[in-house]
Amino acid sequence: MARFEIEDTGPGMGETELAQVFEPFVRGTAAGGNATTGTGLGLTIARMLTGLMGGELTVRSTPGVGSCFTIKLYLPELQARASQRERPSAQRHTGYLGPRRRLLVVDNEEADRRLLADRLAPLGFELLQAASGEAALALLARESVDAIFLDLAMPGIDGWTTLRRLRGEGLSAAPAAIVSANAFDKGLDNDLGITPADFLVKPVRMAELLGWLQRCLALQWVDSAAEAHVPDPSAPALVPPPPEALRALDELVRLGYLRGIQKKLDALQPEHPASGPWLDHQRALARGFQLDTMAHLIQAALTVPDTATPPKPLPKPLSDVA
Repeated sequence: MARFEIEDTGPGMGETELAQVFEPFVRGTAAGGNATTGTGLGLTIARMLTGLMGGELTVRSTPGVGSCFTIKLYLPELQARASQRERPSAQRHTGYLGPRRRLLVVDNEEADRRLLADRLAPLGFELLQAASGEAALALLARESVDAIFLDLAMPGIDGWTTLRRLRGEGLSAAPAAIVSANAFDKGLDNDLGITPADFLVKPVRMAELLGWLQRCLALQWVDSAAEAHVPDPSAPALVPPPPEALRALDELVRLGYLRGIQKKLDALQPEHPASGPWLDHQRALARGFQLDTMAHLIQAALTVPDTATPPKPLPKPLSDVA
């Protein structure tokens, strides 16, 4: 059984708020007596999902001290690999080559802006922030940026209107990514040249975020390997399926749709028998819920320029579900 605790040092809640905190459309009160933002559905949905997984979501709180939400879930047992050499190399980007790039994050939620800033600033990016579309337009009138992250749902003018205006007024030609909490927004038609690959679904995954920046800004990362990996010469060469199949699989991985991922891998097996070992490797990663690793390997396969070059063996997955 896994136990997660999420604790804050906020204003806390009294007995009245605690009694209805999981009720739909109920919003708490921030410091100063002002109602907090949001629809009041987040905790309701979280508790329903936890219950559907056979778990439990509870809360305890002390006014003036803070609150602590506890999640209990029964999870499949994981069998750790006995051999240290079978672990994949843990490469992390520590920066990038070339001049410093400036990024603009436009989101009315401070926590979402800060999350992106905290992830990207350590890599050497300069982060500018705007809490609304109007503030972003005013900032771009006096500052230049290399890339823009735009939330869709904002008070005042939304992300689409902001993007149309900044393009129409010639404020910036920088590549833009739409950051949305709704995965279905990827399928929305638009007249701004924004493709599904330019959508980042909240909560934004680091691999997806850095992959977009690499593609749009032609970045060359500086990596630091936590441990060297010595390829196993006896391991079969992993030949990925063709790009069209990879893109279809990548879409499911980005959505986090585990059942769809497994069905897609099973469907690709008879269609591309030469890719059997590669698909088996992806299937093992999916069983271990290593979706970020899957996304990284798919993007690496899509960006290989010379398919005639024999592929190198990939490390085995960190863990398999028993």
